[in-house]
Amino acid sequence: MDLTGKKVLVAGCGKSGIAAAELLLQAGACPVLFDENRELDREALRRREPLLEGTDIVLGELSGELLGELSLAVLSPGISVEEPFCGRLREGGVPIWGEVELAWHYAKGSLIAITGTNGKTTTTTLVGEIMKNCYPSVFVVGNIGTPYTGEALKTREDSVTVAEISSFQLETAVDFHPAVSAVLNITPDHLNRHHTMENYAAVKESIAKNQTEKDFCILNYMDPRLRRFGAECAAQVVWFSSGEKPERGYYLRGSKICRNLGKGEEELMDVEEMSLLGVHNYENVMAAIAISSAFGAPMDKILETVRHFRAVEHRIEYVATKNGVVYYNDSKGTNPDAAIQAVRAMKWPTVLIGGGYDKQNTYDEWIESFGDKVKLLVLIGQTREKIAACARAHGFDRVVLADSFEQAMEICVKEAHPGDAVLLSPACASWGMFPNYEVRGKMFKDYVNGLKE
Repeated sequence: MDLTGKKVLVAGCGKSGIAAAELLLQAGACPVLFDENRELDREALRRREPLLEGTDIVLGELSGELLGELSLAVLSPGISVEEPFCGRLREGGVPIWGEVELAWHYAKGSLIAITGTNGKTTTTTLVGEIMKNCYPSVFVVGNIGTPYTGEALKTREDSVTVAEISSFQLETAVDFHPAVSAVLNITPDHLNRHHTMENYAAVKESIAKNQTEKDFCILNYMDPRLRRFGAECAAQVVWFSSGEKPERGYYLRGSKICRNLGKGEEELMDVEEMSLLGVHNYENVMAAIAISSAFGAPMDKILETVRHFRAVEHRIEYVATKNGVVYYNDSKGTNPDAAIQAVRAMKWPTVLIGGGYDKQNTYDEWIESFGDKVKLLVLIGQTREKIAACARAHGFDRVVLADSFEQAMEICVKEAHPGDAVLLSPACASWGMFPNYEVRGKMFKDYVNGLKE
């Protein structure tokens, strides 16, 4: 679609929306920023984003006149396609794209796209580091924090773009076509947006919908949904597995990461050579190796990068040891499955901080994962009563409710003894108490680092 001189609606005035509007301006289109929040300060936004000077900003509702002038609408990931104004766009025959779809149409070079409920950021970051160790022009974008639209016009024909893609971004993908895609796992999350697990899984799997037999799709062999999806995927499927051995792919044999792509077993490395904790991270590493190898990166460079890789911030991140207590920040554990992996990674009796925004998840499996490891659960946020009731229903009554994050930290410091761990792994989003999980994790780290010995 040639958008030169065309009027394009950009819905959402956050980071992604601004990056999309700026791409459209540079591409010769006429973006119109739209936000349903009538209280937004137009002039403050223009002062903050000088490139937007002269750009129309519409607040509140879309007029019929504007609808008739639009050639395209671009949604920020936080905006659902079920919003009423999206219905009006469809009725008016206006195509709806997401910002990753827009970026894909303007980007050059090759694309690697990674999705999944958990492990996306670690895997995307690791693949990005591997690519940087192998190729001269590499961009790491998407849900990881850098909008794809902000980097698309910087790419070259020899560029490699590694993108972390969320289910929200995939909802509005149309022609989006990675050379290598990956679905790391699918467990319950964002059901307040997608409504059912079937819808959520279908959105995740759509990352490969435009791939052909020339492309690769990397899938988790231990996920029953993905096992079924792999049988119908048009791309060449390569599996990774922390349990059963797949016919074609990467797997663990004891502590060894191995692969068999039809030419016999090759032993690649020992997990003891890595700094990452937990089986879920072994899966992330196997996925990253499979992705990078399928793309064409040399194995010696891949393994060299893996051996030097450190955990990403806010994902089972070691913070400090204070008074004999180890502190781990897993603020990115925003759903029960991610939080289960963090609990499993702990090697000590653990005081656990949980709770936050309610995404309509259930917490039974998370509570059941505690075993004898979690000695106390400290709950905060909107879900604290719901989680407390779930814990008690499972016979776990070592629960304390805190009225603030600071109070939760005070309780943890008091109850944790030398040889224990304190883990922030909330199993919930941060919204309501914090702007995002990064702020929550930073507050945890600041508090811990401020503790006196």
